[in-house]
Amino acid sequence: MAEPVVIWGGGAVGGVFAGHLARAGRDVLIVDTDSAHVAQIVNHGLRVDLPGGGFTAHPAACHPDDVTGRFETVFLAVKAHITGIAGRGIAAHLSPGGVVVSLQNGLCEWELADILGENRVLGAFINFGGDIIGPGHVAMGNRGAVVVGGIDGAPHRDTARILDLLRQFEPDAISTDNIWGFLWAKQAYAAVLKASGLSDGTMVEYLTDPASRAVNGGLIREILAVARAEGITPMGFDGFDPATFAGADDSGLDQLAQFWAGSSKTHSGAWCDLEVPGRRTDSAAQLAPVLAAATRHGMSVPLTRALVALIGEIESGQARQSAQMVQRLQQVSHAA
Repeated sequence: MAEPVVIWGGGAVGGVFAGHLARAGRDVLIVDTDSAHVAQIVNHGLRVDLPGGGFTAHPAACHPDDVTGRFETVFLAVKAHITGIAGRGIAAHLSPGGVVVSLQNGLCEWELADILGENRVLGAFINFGGDIIGPGHVAMGNRGAVVVGGIDGAPHRDTARILDLLRQFEPDAISTDNIWGFLWAKQAYAAVLKASGLSDGTMVEYLTDPASRAVNGGLIREILAVARAEGITPMGFDGFDPATFAGADDSGLDQLAQFWAGSSKTHSGAWCDLEVPGRRTDSAAQLAPVLAAATRHGMSVPLTRALVALIGEIESGQARQSAQMVQRLQQVSHAA
């Protein structure tokens, strides 16, 4: 039997990706901490909903405590604040010549590199919409860009092999020597989606609200400015062009709204997490490297800091998702 491709984290991103690989005939092992999710996959398969249809795949699945053996290929698809725990778990099962590919949102690759070694980590950028529907059941709302590249900008021995696997999921996946350009650009783009989590409406309702236009453009500009201070050239994807935000023109926000208007995914991951009392988002973990870099460069990023603080209030139960929370972020924009 061929060695399986391991997907560490079988939720919205990892589950959709794992389902596609398994349907394509690859041996796949999902590793997930949700025992009900694992049991449903083992006993009944993994249901993947697609726009206009769907399928059931039959990957193997287990809890991290039950993983045995060593593997050449691990795709990591857990939330940013779980990177360290998952990375240390993977370390015990990664072959000496193996590679971990981060499918995460955020800038998690350097934390992984600290645990595993830089030459054993590949960065990947993904922009499709995914949701967890229930145990053994995930959904893909729309296609999006998929990019892979070495975190030091140099060719990596495994890039071609990993790209082949990614293309079994997204045929238009590409490789790049500027993976950080994609990851930082998505930090800016995704900050707006996180901000939509403060509201009680959908992403598109938030993105098309004229009152939030200045906030959203300001968030994007703040983070892109930090990226450039770090020596990063932000890259465009799926209609999002960082160059359009160089001045005061916010027309690039219309492309964001258009992209998500065509998706069956209606709410951001942050919104879905905040809907569950006591559940943490990974917003603070995703944006922590941005805030740290801004501090290093002496840059003011008031909207980004306020966004993290406001999400934290909802996470702690001090506030609820509402128009008032959006207005508080808008007030920071007016003062900036």
